[in-house]
Amino acid sequence: MQPELALAVDLGGTKIAVAVVDSSGAVVRKARLPIDKQATLAQITSAARQVADATGVSWGRIRAVGVVVPGIYFAASGDAWAPNLFGPDPVPLRGQLQAGLPAPVVLDSDRAAYVLGEQWLGAAQGLSDVVFLAVGTGIGAGILSGGRLVRGAGDIAGAVGWFALNPRRQPLYEQMGCWETEAAGPAVARRATERLARGEPSSLSSGEITTEAVVAAARRGDALAASVLEDVARYLAMGIANIISLLNPEMVVLGGGLMQAGDLLLPLIRRQVPEWAQPFSARAVKIELTRLGEDAGLLGAARLAFSDKLLR
Repeated sequence: MQPELALAVDLGGTKIAVAVVDSSGAVVRKARLPIDKQATLAQITSAARQVADATGVSWGRIRAVGVVVPGIYFAASGDAWAPNLFGPDPVPLRGQLQAGLPAPVVLDSDRAAYVLGEQWLGAAQGLSDVVFLAVGTGIGAGILSGGRLVRGAGDIAGAVGWFALNPRRQPLYEQMGCWETEAAGPAVARRATERLARGEPSSLSSGEITTEAVVAAARRGDALAASVLEDVARYLAMGIANIISLLNPEMVVLGGGLMQAGDLLLPLIRRQVPEWAQPFSARAVKIELTRLGEDAGLLGAARLAFSDKLLR
């Protein structure tokens, strides 16, 4: 008997990833292409059809198309809010995609997909209470509690970048929240730039400061760069401790662009989390890096397609 197939679509700010995935999690075919923000909807349906057709299987074998978006998905209406892709207003994404694809369409947020992917095939296999913390240009959390996705009353659960961790409110907090301002990827470059402007010594050049440059300098032993990562890790540990105290998860999985420096950040985070978290929960939880990397969203989208009725 042939295995069921799902078509998975992971929308990002700069790319679309599409894959045909079987029910064991094996990727049959995969493609990644830069996103065209002038024709995003048409590009999604075109890319999905091309990858599906390239496998040589009939659409009748595809159980569903799982699509995940970098923003908020409103399950009741089928609308998606992803301002980097569609502009400032929600768009009726489910209806528009369903009209262009010959299989049922299932949507959710990317953070929901990340936690589902890791729980299915990654670091958190078999666990029921898991949080995936995505730390990149922003910070968001996908939450599984008792094996079910936590979406909240308005489908906005997991917007943890808005955690309040500093009583000295900064102007940027109004735009993206305190935790995201202090600990997301751009915070690394911003902190380094500010300290260089104060005249602190470093091998870094003030005209070329990026998060990647700071991480590379820290690996070379640059004291300023290492100190910047320590500051960011302190904020990450505080926020993760709050998640652990609130949700009592079995595991927190860390992913996203900044976790490419996970070898530097994870030991700092693990050491500091117990200083802030509920003691019993802190001793029981595991904090791990993603095992799926950039495929977490795709495999989570496939999991949505296979298991949607069980998860809602």
